[in-house]
Amino acid sequence: MKKVTIIIPNYNGIELLKNCLRSLERQTFSDFKVLVVDNGSSDDSVSLTSGILDLEYIRLKENRGFCGAVNIGIAHTKTPYLILLNNDTEAEESFVEKLCEAIETSDRIFSCGARVMDYRNRSVIDSAGDYYTAFGWAVSRGKGKEYIVSSGSGKQKPRFSAAKNVFSCCAAAAIYRTKAVKRLNGLDTHHFAYLEDVDLGYRAKIYGYENRYEPTAVVYHVGSATTGTRYNEKKVFLSARNTIYVLYKNMPVPQILLNLPFILAGMVIKTVFFAKKGFAFDYLKGIGTGIATCMQCPKVAYQRKNFRNYVRIQFELWFDIVRVLFQT
Repeated sequence: MKKVTIIIPNYNGIELLKNCLRSLERQTFSDFKVLVVDNGSSDDSVSLTSGILDLEYIRLKENRGFCGAVNIGIAHTKTPYLILLNNDTEAEESFVEKLCEAIETSDRIFSCGARVMDYRNRSVIDSAGDYYTAFGWAVSRGKGKEYIVSSGSGKQKPRFSAAKNVFSCCAAAAIYRTKAVKRLNGLDTHHFAYLEDVDLGYRAKIYGYENRYEPTAVVYHVGSATTGTRYNEKKVFLSARNTIYVLYKNMPVPQILLNLPFILAGMVIKTVFFAKKGFAFDYLKGIGTGIATCMQCPKVAYQRKNFRNYVRIQFELWFDIVRVLFQT
């Protein structure tokens, strides 16, 4: 049996997938298989082959979204670890090796996320893990910032170069413990796409797991390859709706009430932000839909034994507001 299964969801991304697979062919670590879950593509993506990789396809008849495709991949995974990898990524040669080394440092680690860099401008960070704030905002650490900066003495040094715990890992490139993911029932398909990785990391933290950022595992991410742009009507709507899902399902009612002033303030700020970009209607529609349908999401049952974990999470939600404002 292999040690790792790399799950790649794909939808009409033949050229992106081709580049992604080529980068996996060059890995320094070879004890893995690749499982491509194809969401009913019409571009012949499933015709791609490799003479190097242990490559398998699962062909779906319809687009089940990122969450649906990944969960099917998880159900087929029998290896101790699984890596979720977007089809629009290019992995450095030691990517798999470094993620494996990182997650094996402690049994408490649920996931380890890679340092995700911008594909087009490879000196710029796309994600160094996620912050999650009491405003209900998920924020990618370091997004849009130069990885190498000049210090006061004129010397250059990297930022976000230390391995550390984060709230959650970006599922574009992260490794997980297979048994733990299955125990948590994988990704929540109510999300379809967006914030599903934050939700998964949140649930893991409730049960006492840790999520880590591993800067030596590096991938280059095209970003918005399926939706086309950073902001669009569908993405804004789904992200707003899923914000409500994440809050409702993971917070006990007293915690929701405690954070309500922050959550409402966050919604006001986001409404103004998206109004300037022409997406205020889509954002508010997403919030309304989320409130109307949040009870469809299976709420994490409160257990007294997890009380300390909830307290730790709450302080992290508050501290992450400061971290977002002053991240360097």
